[in-house]
Amino acid sequence: MDDQVLAAMARWPDVPAVRGWLSLSARGQWRLHPHGQGWGAPDETPGEAITNPQIIAFIGRNYQADDTGRWFFQNGPQRVYVRLDGAPWILHLHTDPQGLLRLQTHTGLDYGPVGHWWLDTEGRLFAQAAQGAGLLADHDLARMIDTLRATGGQSLDDWLEQPEPAGITVWPASAPRLDEARVGTPLGLLAAEALETTLGFIRRP
Repeated sequence: MDDQVLAAMARWPDVPAVRGWLSLSARGQWRLHPHGQGWGAPDETPGEAITNPQIIAFIGRNYQADDTGRWFFQNGPQRVYVRLDGAPWILHLHTDPQGLLRLQTHTGLDYGPVGHWWLDTEGRLFAQAAQGAGLLADHDLARMIDTLRATGGQSLDDWLEQPEPAGITVWPASAPRLDEARVGTPLGLLAAEALETTLGFIRRP
């Protein structure tokens, strides 16, 4: 967290937390809900995109989770809980100067190593790492699916065509920088109702 935020928390320790004002979209965009109707209201809204680079950077530097899996933005002395439309981290694929792939969060931080991959019933690819749960951004999904290979070089597309695909171990076909190249990483199917429990976060705290 920023020093000024920590100082504000120490000076005003009893400011009540708020919810319903901020969300993170499945594409990694911060969205503001001016009337506090981000969730839990009959007219729940998608919110207004936050586009100011300074504000986006400030939110990203002061974004974290509590011990129960509720993610929040610490806005000075006030904790602002975040509605998560995908996962706490939205992941993007980047190619480093050596031509190897790496994962970065929507806040620009390196992500990984990935300890487990999960594919849900909607075809979304989730990751679990020490930083918390991540969701691969939709525009990078096809590239990532093409990158990962099961034992023997089987593609994920071939694996999914099986009548009842079981959990497998996957390796990046040509991207050691993703960190699981040496040991492989488990990949399993994830039911929608098990998402929060399995990945350890609360979408609407």
